[in-house]
Amino acid sequence: MRLLRTPDDRFENLPGFDFPERYAEIDSPETGIVRIGYVEAGPADGPVVLLLHGEPSWSYLYRKMLPVLADAGLRAIAPDLVGFGRSDKPADVADHTYAAHVEWMRAFAFDALDLRDVTIVGQDWGGLIGLRLVAEHPERFAGVVAANTGLPTGDEGMPDVWWSFHDAVEKAQVLDIGRFVQSGCVTKLTEPERAAYDAPFPNEMYKAGPRAMPSLVPTTPDDPATEANRAARAALGKLSIPMLVAFSDSDPITAGMRPVLERLPGAENRNHPTITDAGHFLQEDGGPALASEIATFVRSL
Repeated sequence: MRLLRTPDDRFENLPGFDFPERYAEIDSPETGIVRIGYVEAGPADGPVVLLLHGEPSWSYLYRKMLPVLADAGLRAIAPDLVGFGRSDKPADVADHTYAAHVEWMRAFAFDALDLRDVTIVGQDWGGLIGLRLVAEHPERFAGVVAANTGLPTGDEGMPDVWWSFHDAVEKAQVLDIGRFVQSGCVTKLTEPERAAYDAPFPNEMYKAGPRAMPSLVPTTPDDPATEANRAARAALGKLSIPMLVAFSDSDPITAGMRPVLERLPGAENRNHPTITDAGHFLQEDGGPALASEIATFVRSL
C-alpha cells in the first residue's frame, strides 16, 4: 500500500487550531505501518472522550469543542481518520474499506493509546466507525454520543440528498473539500476556515479517502459491510452502555437514524438534546453547545 503524507507546512497558522500535533503509529499485516495524527486537550488523567470526525473533514472540525471539554476536566482526543488530516493517506481508492477504517481506529485507540473507559463521540463516518467499535469492544467504553450518524446496513434506503452528495463526489474531477463542508453547515465559513479543510489535500492525489468514503456506505443488503453492521446493530441492542443521541435540527442526511438510535437500550429513558440552528456538521454550527451536552453526559456516568 502506497502512503502519502501531507507536508507539515500545509497545517501552519490554521485559524482557531493551535493544538500541538501528535502522532501514533499502528501496524498490521494487511496495511503495514500507518501514522495517525491527532490532537488532544484537557488533563491527562481526566475521563477520556474520543472524538471521531467524518467525510470529508478532519480533526479541525472539533476545534470549537476541545476547549469546552478540556475546561470540564475531560481528556478530549480527536484523531484524523486514515486518509484525512495529518494522518497518512493511502493513495489508491481501493485501499479504503469499511473494515480497514474500523481496524485503523481500533488499533489507534486500543493498541497505540491503550484507552479505557472511553466515551466515544461519532459524527457522520465517525459514528459508522465508532458504533462498530462499541459493538465489537464494549469492555473499552463507558459511554456513547451519537451525533448526526447511524449504522446503515443497506436494508433501508438512503435519502435523496445523500445520493446527490455521493454522485457529486463520484463525478467531480476536482474534489472541492471546503465547498462540501460548507454545504453541510448552516453558518458561513470564512475563507481561512474553508482553506483549513482543504489543507490536508495539496492535490487530487491525496484525496483517495474522501473519494472512497461515500461508496463504502452500505446501500444494498449484499454490501461487503452489511453483515458486520447487522451484527453490530444486534450487539448494540443488547448493550446497556449509556448513549446520548445529540442530533442537529437541520440535517436531512441522518435525521432518519435518530429514532433508531434512541430505541437502543443505552439510550432509553434519557433526555436527548437537539442542537439548534445546525446542519450536518453540527460541530461547526453548534460546537460549544454540543460539547456542553457531552460534558454533562460524561459527568453523569
